Amino acid sequence: MRRTVISNEFAKMRHLHSWLLAALLLVVVTAVTVLGGVGNPYFDRATADSWNSLLSTFGGAVPLAAPLLLAIMASRQVDVEHVGGGWLLSATSGVTPGSLCRAKFLALAALVTGATVGSSALVTGTGLLLGVTAPWPAGRWLACTAAVLVVNLVLVALHVMVSARVENQLVGLGVGLLGTILALVASSLPGWLAHLVPWGYYGVAAGAEYVGSELVAATPSLLSIAGLAVVTGLAFGILTHRFDRQEA
Repeated sequence: MRRTVISNEFAKMRHLHSWLLAALLLVVVTAVTVLGGVGNPYFDRATADSWNSLLSTFGGAVPLAAPLLLAIMASRQVDVEHVGGGWLLSATSGVTPGSLCRAKFLALAALVTGATVGSSALVTGTGLLLGVTAPWPAGRWLACTAAVLVVNLVLVALHVMVSARVENQLVGLGVGLLGTILALVASSLPGWLAHLVPWGYYGVAAGAEYVGSELVAATPSLLSIAGLAVVTGLAFGILTHRFDRQEA
């Protein structure tokens, strides 16, 4: 893929205010995590419960904000091609529709990665600034952040394809809204059911969870997340190449 194609997508973002949406994702996730985590009765600066409280709230803040915001970001990035005849214009310059979709994904992935990792880092920094003396659970925290990031990127790929194939962008936004509901109830779904939809994987990415009324450490299911990434990567590659042939 030519570097200029991806550069063009970043240029479009300046006019689409995608940076503001990514910043909103970072701010909302960080604010909800910090306010909810610090206000949790389990938050005790001297024990590991303080980090578990923040991890648990982080696991709830991301599915609250990310599904719909990611749908909006992808929709705006793709809709500009529908409105302005960008598919045909790109094709005349040798950039196929599938290649354009892949470029859009990579450009959006850079923003989403920055917002996801940034919010995780800010929550960690806030915990340290608030005087948490318990050791930072680096392994669980990094695993949870990586797992959440993979789920976010999977949703970006999904919404890029939905927005590209369905010109009515309300469909993609409706999927994002439905995804928000599924993501919020993911932890209460049976394991097999949570694995059937991408939003359900937010539940298996948790680094801390409640067992009854007790807050305990949890290990993100990295094997399940890796499987989701592989399946989505293959599906995205196949669908974008079919997109090329159909539009040829």
